Amino acid sequence: MWRKQPVWAVSMLTAVGLITPTIVLGMGTISAMESNPHYGLKIDARTEYCAGPSSPDPETVTPRFDYAAIERGEFWPRSVGGVRSMRDGEHYTAVVDGHIVRYRFATGEAVDTLFSSRAVTPSIYPDGYEFSEDERKIIMRSDVRPIYRRSFTARYYIYDREKRTFEPLSDGGPQEQACFSPDGERVAFVRDNNLFVKELSTGQERQLTTDGRFGEIINGKPDWVYEEEFGFARAFEWAPDSRQIAWMRFDERGVREYPMNRFDGGLYPTVYSFKYPKAGERNSAVEVYTYDFDTEQTNQVDLGPETDQYIPRIKWTPRGELAVYRLNRLQNHFEVLVNGRAIYEEIDPRYVERIDDATVRFLPDGDRFIVRSERDGYMHLYLYSQSKGLLGAITSGEWEVTQLLDVVDDRVYYLSSEGSPLRRNLWSVRLDGKKKERLTPLDGVYSIIPSEGFRYYMSYFSNATTPTIVTLHRGDGRLIRTLEDNAALRARIDSMKLPSKEFFTFTTAEGFELNGYLLRPEGFDSTRRYPVLMTQYSGPGSQSVADSWGMGWEDVLVQHGYVVACVDGRGTGLRGADFKKCTYRELGKYETEDQIAAARYLASLPWVDASRIGIYGWSYGGFMALNCILKGNDVFSFAIAVAPVTNWRYYDTIYTELYNGLPQDNASGYDDNSPVNFADRLRGKLLIVHGTGDDNVHVQNSYEMISALVRAGKPFDMMVYPDCNHGMWPTGGSHVMHLLVDYTLKNL
Repeated sequence: MWRKQPVWAVSMLTAVGLITPTIVLGMGTISAMESNPHYGLKIDARTEYCAGPSSPDPETVTPRFDYAAIERGEFWPRSVGGVRSMRDGEHYTAVVDGHIVRYRFATGEAVDTLFSSRAVTPSIYPDGYEFSEDERKIIMRSDVRPIYRRSFTARYYIYDREKRTFEPLSDGGPQEQACFSPDGERVAFVRDNNLFVKELSTGQERQLTTDGRFGEIINGKPDWVYEEEFGFARAFEWAPDSRQIAWMRFDERGVREYPMNRFDGGLYPTVYSFKYPKAGERNSAVEVYTYDFDTEQTNQVDLGPETDQYIPRIKWTPRGELAVYRLNRLQNHFEVLVNGRAIYEEIDPRYVERIDDATVRFLPDGDRFIVRSERDGYMHLYLYSQSKGLLGAITSGEWEVTQLLDVVDDRVYYLSSEGSPLRRNLWSVRLDGKKKERLTPLDGVYSIIPSEGFRYYMSYFSNATTPTIVTLHRGDGRLIRTLEDNAALRARIDSMKLPSKEFFTFTTAEGFELNGYLLRPEGFDSTRRYPVLMTQYSGPGSQSVADSWGMGWEDVLVQHGYVVACVDGRGTGLRGADFKKCTYRELGKYETEDQIAAARYLASLPWVDASRIGIYGWSYGGFMALNCILKGNDVFSFAIAVAPVTNWRYYDTIYTELYNGLPQDNASGYDDNSPVNFADRLRGKLLIVHGTGDDNVHVQNSYEMISALVRAGKPFDMMVYPDCNHGMWPTGGSHVMHLLVDYTLKNL
């Protein structure tokens, strides 16, 4: 549940993938975006509006658009995607009509075609590809079938650009996570929970493990909870010299199973069961192994005597030493081990922020490395040496580094919130923390995709009034050209006089200043009183209030005379560790208090109809929506909770225990903030929505909430999407968005 948004990756229970945004391939041609299918529930812009006595007269409300217009893509900004930098940093590749085409960054012109789907047999459309390190070979995939959020099976093919050969990686069935060795002579992959290596020169396939079995042993890829919460799908790594490979082995035999029914229109449902460790329960036992291709020996890596721990990453250093990241069960003690010695250690009285690929970055000299840490209360970068320890801070201040992009020679390129937690800008600074320079000129939110060596970068910028602008720059920030300015969309928004975010702050009774934004309808009249829908996510380290552009289903409500509000309360990110981590072991307590305080603040405004304040959320936000309408029943009259957690005892170990500790040690932190235990307080209108195929937040959460509401004799509404995952895919993604609009118009 890490920083989720309303639409997520497809679970293994779905048959189709998510529809991706419009992209520009080759920095020139706009590919058409097909709208999502519409699954019934047509909204009439006027007759579906139900007005209260103090709300705007529906006869005076003239909506400019409905959700179908958003769904058709009428307000989606055009963008530029599918770009992969080549090693020289001067060229990039993109897939165009099934061909992999090479372009020049400086001009955007096509140089040549590196692969043509029509020139090989079988003819495939590459659904993802990777170059060997020398870029002479390409591994590409087709027939991709999603498993969980990041994992999938596929048919892989190897194309040798010099020999013009095109061959399947293996005839032994679908593979996972195929990856070249650094010398390009071998490819490692996972099949049926075992790790294999293919020698490309001979075609020989070598099986490195033999004990893999579904639901028992996994080699070379993570189990469900590691994939979901530590954010990776490949659990093996090549040594820099290609002579060794390291992998993780997950023994999940002690992990309890979660069964899910699949209906699929059949006479009887089928049961899909998978290992899912809930808070306080047993995790997989993880071991690390290496294989030496010279000696043909397999060796187990010493991870210490503790087995109830996490190994969130394994990495090879530039000088060929295996680094193992070790984290204790409570996730407040993090170590990086090299040859059994801790070269870095961090202990936090609450928790160490989530470990991922960017937590530690080894530099080419093999000795120095950069660590991302909140040791001074804000997320910053620090330079370390294996031999000397801490060398110094690279960044510092009451702001946070949000992304480390690259390190070139002695300069570090990163995104940060310096200036405002609502914004992101690109900066560069020397490794010694001197000569810092801001490279992006505008105020808003930037996303950056650099070329190799940061010779060029693509900038994606937006703010509250500006849809995405995509530009190409040299590494020093100089603009080369604008790739997409979305001028037509901006003109349309201006002509329709659509409202933009109005940012505000207010101070709670406890003295906490919170950030928020409002969307007010066109023709807003401060002498009238308006219904308000609050939208939020509120999860640890998340951010919903940002100076960026976007439109969603809530914007439709604004067209109908509603005010939409959003407030980031305590526990959200970019305001320092104390603001974020104050919710530790009390997950949901302070977040709920702050949303209720925000609702009281809004109710005090003269143009708000205090009897018609509602709240909406998905996933963690759904958990919050339930808590708010129950614990804040004197201020909230309406709530929608989509795919909500209703009791943290039902959610997974890694996420839940990071923020709430073990339920065995913190029963009150779980129970006092679980909406299941406060069902008798419901007074307003409530809609609960869930997919029965949700492998992440199980439908059990909503069923338990329903049982509690029924026992309390409380009326509520429920929508179930059979076989749909956490994002209501494959069949409910469109229907649920129309449902949210319709239900709000009728009941708030």
